[in-house]
Amino acid sequence: MPPKQEFSSANLPEHLSHLERFHLWRDIHYAEVATVEVGISEKPFEATLEASAIGQLTYAKMSGTINRVTRTLHSIRVNPLDVYLLVMNLGSSAIGGTYGSSEIVMNRGDAFLDASQPQHFTGGDHNVWANLVVPRKLLTDKFPGIADKQGGLIASNNEALALLRNYLAMLDGMNLPPESLLLDHVSNTIVDLVGLATGAKGEEAELAGTRGLRAARLQAVLKQIRMNSRNPALSAPLVGLQLGLSARYVQDLLAATGTSFSERILELRLQDARAMLTDPRHQEKRIGDIALEVGFSDISYFNRSFKRRFGCSPRAAR
Repeated sequence: MPPKQEFSSANLPEHLSHLERFHLWRDIHYAEVATVEVGISEKPFEATLEASAIGQLTYAKMSGTINRVTRTLHSIRVNPLDVYLLVMNLGSSAIGGTYGSSEIVMNRGDAFLDASQPQHFTGGDHNVWANLVVPRKLLTDKFPGIADKQGGLIASNNEALALLRNYLAMLDGMNLPPESLLLDHVSNTIVDLVGLATGAKGEEAELAGTRGLRAARLQAVLKQIRMNSRNPALSAPLVGLQLGLSARYVQDLLAATGTSFSERILELRLQDARAMLTDPRHQEKRIGDIALEVGFSDISYFNRSFKRRFGCSPRAAR
């Protein structure tokens, strides 16, 4: 994913009042996006719009005191969009309003599929609106009945939606090479998760489950392992419990990558230990204390594993 493009109110002239800053920001935003009209809360105006391209997809977040979003029939006629948007509320305040003829209230983490219908939504004093923009053909080719899913609330605890949020957060800041197989895989996984989150059914949904869900679950497992590698009690059953997966499924996901759960944990701890051993900030620490800190409970096993992995003893690595 390339670096984010950012449009922030912090870059506007400081001598303007907060309302003048909003009017200027709104005019620039409307000229660039031109799909929705926005309003602000009574708090001093501040807003940031970030957008990143993921192949043919775009992931955008708008945060700040923007608390009203409106799309009219006129704006649809002026700028018809041949896309679907997965609209997500990533802020702490509920966002409620109308989409077409339906009423929707999105609490934190909730979402709905937007196919460019008239809408009006209002949030709190500070909000985080997120849009995942997917070309219409890209989504309908995989899920022919997806149009029937627009406007339906997708709860935050929907597994595919939760995995999608985590997947997008993991991608944030990564630099994926353009026109690469990796980028294609990431884009396909995201589209699969969007379809599954909406509740798409049928053969295509089953295929998406084997592709998108499995890939996203693997990334979630790897994230848990990275975050908790120092925990001596870390195990496949514990990771499975944290993610709502069976220990066997966690093991199978990792086995398919060619590296087992225990091998990944060992590698992370050894790399962590070597980094501490070579860091002057930890030179006063005993080697045994470092081993315990990174998650080893057996110092002899640590010494043997370190020498086997790096070709020297932990003492020599210092």
